[in-house]
Amino acid sequence: MPSPVVEVRRAEARPIDGEPDAGKRPGFAIRTEGLTKRLGGVDVVDRLDLSVPAGSVFGFLGPNGSGKTTTIRMLLGLIEPTAGTATVLGRPMPDDALTVLPAIGALVEGPAWYPWLTGRQNLLRMDAAGPARGRSDRTAHIDTALQRVGLTAAAHKKYRAYSLGMRQRLGLANALVRPRELLILDEPTNGMDPQGTREIRHLIRDIAAEGTTVFLSSHLLSEIAQICTHAAVMNLGRIVAQGSLEELQAATVSQVRVDTDDVTLAADTLRRCGLSPVTGDRTVTADFDGRPPEELCRVLVEARVRVAGFVVERPSLEDTFVALTGEGFDVAR
Repeated sequence: MPSPVVEVRRAEARPIDGEPDAGKRPGFAIRTEGLTKRLGGVDVVDRLDLSVPAGSVFGFLGPNGSGKTTTIRMLLGLIEPTAGTATVLGRPMPDDALTVLPAIGALVEGPAWYPWLTGRQNLLRMDAAGPARGRSDRTAHIDTALQRVGLTAAAHKKYRAYSLGMRQRLGLANALVRPRELLILDEPTNGMDPQGTREIRHLIRDIAAEGTTVFLSSHLLSEIAQICTHAAVMNLGRIVAQGSLEELQAATVSQVRVDTDDVTLAADTLRRCGLSPVTGDRTVTADFDGRPPEELCRVLVEARVRVAGFVVERPSLEDTFVALTGEGFDVAR
């Protein structure tokens, strides 16, 4: 099946805040062209062409081992690509990493913390590594970040006593301590209970509403479906589809289901309309060709089919993922 893609244009190089013309934003927060990473003779990321619109909440989907985390590490300049280019906030990476990284907040594979320090103390030390600012200003921003991720009550607790979900929250707080133009989050709700997952989902929506681009890698299809505006699906190191969620789901064929006692007549009518019906006990289904559903229903009624139910079943994001990759999703990851 052809992969639907967003119509893209090359992102122009842009100044980071503080430089001349800093108010200009690129059309894309992230662009890659032919991005490749070869490990042990295998292309774990294979000629990746990725386009993340500025201001979007972009979901990055793929089965285990599809190359998502390796891609993120290249985008952040943590590892160098074997071939191809990556442009982040209009700047080439990793060449301009020192300029770009202060504008990026990231949570990748869990940051390393000092276990004998509290959550607040860890954030103070991490923030001290960034551009200088006053102590009172630093404290205020850390308090705000802790409050946003729900860790105010645990701020003075030692990190070694944190649960996995609390450690994820602390990593997210670290990404939010300073204003960011781009957030790159790898499995941000890993280890969280359902309430924590909902809270982080609302937080990501709030961050996006403030104008920050969010690039979210997740194995939770429901999470992507509820908060993302765009997505890309990776499989075996390659992008198999990308675009808005509507474009991705449109790539999977919808089905029409007719509930009727006149199964044979309904099937014959749909066949005359150019569809390929499949009959059941009291149902007839067929891949939908996109014509107005009311028109198809009218044809059935005019053919004297006693229509008890008429439904166009549109594919879920999970259906789309399975259709694009040929496999299910490891939800236990």
